[in-house]
Amino acid sequence: MNCHEAMALLPCFSDAELDALQSAEVEKHLLGCAPCSAQRDALATLRLRIRDEAPYYSAPATLHERIRATIARASQATGAAVRRPRERWRWLSAGALAGSAVTVFAWFLGSAVFDWRVANDLDTEAAANHTRATLSQRLTDVVSSDRHTVKPWLSSRLDYSPPVQDFAADGLPLVGGRLDSLAGQTIATLVYRYREHTIDVFVRPLGPGAAASPPTLTTQRGFNIAHAKGAGMEWWGVSDVSADVLLPLVARLAHGE
Repeated sequence: MNCHEAMALLPCFSDAELDALQSAEVEKHLLGCAPCSAQRDALATLRLRIRDEAPYYSAPATLHERIRATIARASQATGAAVRRPRERWRWLSAGALAGSAVTVFAWFLGSAVFDWRVANDLDTEAAANHTRATLSQRLTDVVSSDRHTVKPWLSSRLDYSPPVQDFAADGLPLVGGRLDSLAGQTIATLVYRYREHTIDVFVRPLGPGAAASPPTLTTQRGFNIAHAKGAGMEWWGVSDVSADVLLPLVARLAHGE
């Protein structure tokens, strides 16, 4: 295992997400590699900082409204069941309908929370990756403004070929790329520069049946995070640049421009 491969696996290794064989290979590499060992220690420190300092995110108001509406419908269904004319079946029918309502409600609530949490967790992980790369000064594995250099380098190390564009003419030059990890998957990261700011764009293939979507913006710990789907890929742009810079960049990448 070389340093590029070890660096890409270190985030998963630090979170104990690798299988026994991969963990053993990483550990063997770390025993003889001071830079990778230092990166492992930096990840451990960053994990503690995130655990201590990361903000708590409350569920959005729209989710509260949907839950209250579901509870109201469940209560109405239960009330209707109790008013059935045959007394000896009243407790059975009411209990069955109440149980069904609870099951539907639990499924709805679980699905809504899961979808919201997954999206939020990926945004958080993307922001953490950007912070880690900045703090460790490992922003690029391949340094080049030539997309015909960056794209082959990334493609040869991944099981997909990420689109790579340079927007130097618009003040957003390509700086290079690196391997990173998102949701336990090794993915490509494109690195752009805007004035004195660094922009990380994480890109991975879209899942089967996933539809394209325009960029949406969230903010975490002072970083803007733009997420979009398009050109067969899913994109996360993370930076401290303003939204009017980040959103158009991610939109152009998702449109394949």
